[in-house]
Amino acid sequence: MDIKGILAITDHTLLRPTSTWEEITEILDDAIAFKCASACIPASFVEEAVNHVDKELPICTVIGFPNGYDTYKSKVFMAEDAVENGASEIDMVINLGWVKDGLFDCVEEEISMVRKAVKDGVLKVIIESSELTDEEIIHLCKIVTHSGADFIKTSTGFASG
Repeated sequence: MDIKGILAITDHTLLRPTSTWEEITEILDDAIAFKCASACIPASFVEEAVNHVDKELPICTVIGFPNGYDTYKSKVFMAEDAVENGASEIDMVINLGWVKDGLFDCVEEEISMVRKAVKDGVLKVIIESSELTDEEIIHLCKIVTHSGADFIKTSTGFASG
């Protein structure tokens, strides 16, 4: 695969807590210029970003980021709000505590509920693989696939591993 092919499947991302609108517009403009798959930005910038890119680029945002601790109702609300503001892709972080407690049914239900909230949009589920055993990763891959998510992502980039 050449560089154009790699960029076409890459989400150009800026999720630092100190991100400014000026930095976000740079990311958006670069993502358009390099024909990236999407730009992933904080939810507070989604509506402005959608207007800025004028349908030239899918806008992605994160929910439950970076730790996945939010309640499932909060994650559903965040997903609905992001979609209402124009996001066409959602990256959600799962609750790792539930995984460690063996509450895989809760994880699956949460993903399924967010899937419904995202509607026809793209749902990517971040499992933070550096914090998991191989068995947990395998189990989560099955759950994520079964729940209707479109992609599994390995990391937020904020974990220790």
